[in-house]
Amino acid sequence: MKMEQWIRAIAGTFVLVSVGLGYFHHRYWFLFTAFVGLNLLQSAFTKWCLMENILEKLGVARKN
Repeated sequence: MKMEQWIRAIAGTFVLVSVGLGYFHHRYWFLFTAFVGLNLLQSAFTKWCLMENILEKLGVARKN
């Protein structure tokens, strides 16, 4: 998978897990869902994403 696919998969997983934890465990987990959403929104405007830096250091290719 390429960088964009990894980021989408990780963000989607974080959102689903945090919604599940918020529903079944404690409502404060919804704050993590909001955090993921805010990071996605800020990366759309700033073109910077921390997960990109992490994945790049792990050797994930950015593009073809």
